[in-house]
Amino acid sequence: MKAMIVVDMQNGFCVPEGSLPQLGMSLAGVEEAVANAAVAVEAARAQGMPVVFTRHVYRPGFADEGPWLTGRSPDLAAVGGLLAGSWDGDVVNALGRREDDLVVDKCRLDAFQWTSLEPLLRGLGATELVVCGVVTNFCVESTVRSAIMRDFSVTLLEDCCAAQTPRLHEIGVEVMRDCGFATVTTAAEFAKVPVAA
Repeated sequence: MKAMIVVDMQNGFCVPEGSLPQLGMSLAGVEEAVANAAVAVEAARAQGMPVVFTRHVYRPGFADEGPWLTGRSPDLAAVGGLLAGSWDGDVVNALGRREDDLVVDKCRLDAFQWTSLEPLLRGLGATELVVCGVVTNFCVESTVRSAIMRDFSVTLLEDCCAAQTPRLHEIGVEVMRDCGFATVTTAAEFAKVPVAA
């Protein structure tokens, strides 16, 4: 059984008005990555695959942000970025998230850490994951590494991911591919996968 995980494709990361772009931390090629991810999400649904969206969000006061993440984006709290329940923290509309799609909120890079993601996937009977999202070399790579340590096999949709620079994206993909953490493909190739009879 396969499940798709869309990592952190939120307004705060992926649209120009979002908190991270406003703080000078835009992602290179993110518009194309979101458009490709929308194709992949529809293909997953056509294949009968559950779609799980993760959201990197914080509670009011940002007590759950932690020192390392605060150091990476020290002004995020000041602008109220990625607050749980906010527009900034929600999944981008372009992905067409539906009421029956599953959502897992997190406050660390790894989507498995301190979340219900693993029991959710086990309950779905998933053994194979199709992963995409942002940021390639941060939350996506951390989640992929964590998935394989939990004995899930992973396919990464490389053109449905983005990082702060093209090179950082390429490095993240290269590590995941060449270290055997994930099989790497594209949204178009994934969309061609035949629907199970």
